Amino acid sequence: MGELRKDPILGRWVIIATERSKRPDSFVQHDNDYVDDKGKCPFCPGKESMTPPEIYSLRASNTSPNGPGWKVRVVPNKFPACYIEAGLNKKGFGLHDMMTNFGAHEVIIETPDHNREIKDQTIDEISDVIRVLQQRVEDLHRDERFRYILIFKNKGKNAGASLAHPHHQIIGLPITAKRVREELKGSQAYFKLKERCIFCDLIEQEKSWGERIIYENDDFVSFCPYASRFPFESWILPKEHSIDFYSQKAKEKVGSLADMLKKILVKYNKILKNPEYNYIVHSAPNRFPRSGYWHTIEQDFHWHIELFPKLTMVAGFEWGSGFYINPMAPEIAAKYLREEKY
Repeated sequence: MGELRKDPILGRWVIIATERSKRPDSFVQHDNDYVDDKGKCPFCPGKESMTPPEIYSLRASNTSPNGPGWKVRVVPNKFPACYIEAGLNKKGFGLHDMMTNFGAHEVIIETPDHNREIKDQTIDEISDVIRVLQQRVEDLHRDERFRYILIFKNKGKNAGASLAHPHHQIIGLPITAKRVREELKGSQAYFKLKERCIFCDLIEQEKSWGERIIYENDDFVSFCPYASRFPFESWILPKEHSIDFYSQKAKEKVGSLADMLKKILVKYNKILKNPEYNYIVHSAPNRFPRSGYWHTIEQDFHWHIELFPKLTMVAGFEWGSGFYINPMAPEIAAKYLREEKY
């Protein structure tokens, strides 16, 4: 029999359909190596003129911006979801609210190597990417018009990547994303009740039970959450309470985070044979004095990364009900991941 499981942060229900359980090789997709013309890739060295001028880069000291010699390169998205030039203007039309399409949309090109995904990169290379992501969030947070900065990675065509070259994206928004707002409110409600961070309590509980733990190092822990929405969904959390992905605490632990990301993605690759995936960094929103903001956010929220291999489809039931159906119990998924040798 399956189970209905409730997410303790969001109150969202998930159906763990154990009667549909499959072995990991049942999820392997054979069409995820989509057609990719490296010769036309605008993210490869020597093609810098094919992107907008770079915003930031890590490069050799004897090289110039917008030319070869870079290790990590940040450029505006050529086809952005929002525009910083638009300005911020809010209007109302009867029951409807709107605002100009203000925001920032940046692409972080992780490596000059077209085929060098995170699973193939060294810890130092991944650490460089993380530091650049932290720098960009910190820089964008200086603009008080931005309420939330979203970091995400799409790997594979079906996961939303239009280009195969390894990259992350950052979108700065004038509103806090709904999914994050729900987490913030759930965290706040738990803190009001127990005066503790729910994520810190989750870490302690998962570590004490052990059955959903995937891997841990000195600074981070990863596990398949109790109410996993998707097969092999995993979360990465700092063990020490921290609210911001770009905080001083986070900056001091970049190497440990790089180690964690690499290990999880190598395990995904070995078990699921080069799966497409998404991951999202959930960090605190931009904070500056304004009415209605709560004072306990520094204590009640905890930044983390959520990873989802693209193995199942979200269809009518999920869209209609808000529930998810997961055919792989997180305890089983965690066991496969935990036991897969790095």
